[in-house]
Amino acid sequence: MSVLPDLHLHYVQACQNLSQPENPFIAHVLREADKNDEIITKGITLKLAGNNHLVPVPRVTDDDLRVLVSVLSEAAFVTGLDLAYNVLTDAGARTMATFLQENSTLRYLNLMFNDIGTSGAELIAEALHRNQSLVHLRMTGNKIGNQGGMFFASMLKINSTLEKLDLGDCDVGLQCLVATAIALTQNKSLKAINLNRPLLFRHQEETTVHIARMLRTNSSLVELHLGKHEMKNFGVERLCEALHVNSSLRYLDLSCNNITCDGAKFLGELLKSNQTLEILDLNANRIEDAGAFYLCEALTTWNRGLQALSIVSNNITGRGLLALSEAMQSNTKLSHIYIWGNKLDRITCVAFTELIKSGRLGQDCTDVVPYEVDGEVHLAELSQGLGKHRYWAPRCPTVAPGAANASLEIVPVSGY
Repeated sequence: MSVLPDLHLHYVQACQNLSQPENPFIAHVLREADKNDEIITKGITLKLAGNNHLVPVPRVTDDDLRVLVSVLSEAAFVTGLDLAYNVLTDAGARTMATFLQENSTLRYLNLMFNDIGTSGAELIAEALHRNQSLVHLRMTGNKIGNQGGMFFASMLKINSTLEKLDLGDCDVGLQCLVATAIALTQNKSLKAINLNRPLLFRHQEETTVHIARMLRTNSSLVELHLGKHEMKNFGVERLCEALHVNSSLRYLDLSCNNITCDGAKFLGELLKSNQTLEILDLNANRIEDAGAFYLCEALTTWNRGLQALSIVSNNITGRGLLALSEAMQSNTKLSHIYIWGNKLDRITCVAFTELIKSGRLGQDCTDVVPYEVDGEVHLAELSQGLGKHRYWAPRCPTVAPGAANASLEIVPVSGY
């Protein structure tokens, strides 16, 4: 049963009952939440992230969390909890696991970049065996290791509620990635997963092969992040073979890998037949001009499904970038393109300036902005991209709530 929205008063009482000093940051957030007139009807996300503040705030500790969940246990209108960048450890994970087993209203939980380890991951994963409300979990940056990732892989075989799981930068390994791929051949609810930057010590690309096999049968996954997997052209070929028969994946992140023009050729052939893929992230690879031409061929004549393409830092010269700008002229479906970090010569600057000034390329849909010096057009970098605000959410009220991640603005996972 929900109490009236007087969270701050209940927090003060809970601190007294548990002989725990008040955390002024938590107290401030709860006071602000109490002022929200729609808290009961629409629910609220408590934003207790320890970063992104003009004035440093006291980070949430395990003891602080123990008090907070005692307040939230009777506050069903709290549907989201952002605890990123705090100092929670495995003890805090135990508290959160107990809360998740008893709570039936929390839909969003962000624990990214705390100090949760393998045992804490085990507790949270086991709690999700029974929890039937949580839809989105972010564990990014917690060093749960390969064994901790295995617990989440086992959870995916049982849980049928979770839709988004972020295990990026968690030091997971080969066994975890293989187990996760196997679990996703059975799981029918997960729509987005981040497996960026695992710790891999072999170069046979077994993980990519297993993920490709999963994509052949999985019909629910919409978003897949495989950045920093040391993936080569062989792995890209396996993924493309699977995506020729997959009709559900909308967003494929292959950033920071070892993909060259041969891998781009496989992706170009894929784009000729696959019309469901909407976002392709090739940031920080090395496809060069030849790879850009393969993509342009598909985008100019065949593909009318892709909406966003990132080829940032791929050693592409003006020839390849000019071809991409010409592809945009003929392909009106492609709306977002990110090119910074390549060799932007005069021809490139002129071509993309024309795209922007003509309105064909929106200024918020690319990572460059034109400027002029002595009659010469140049391009400057904008801090935009498919991963915009991936690790922090802007607090400025002028920033739209949906800008928390530019990529998800194009393909909202909830839309599928």
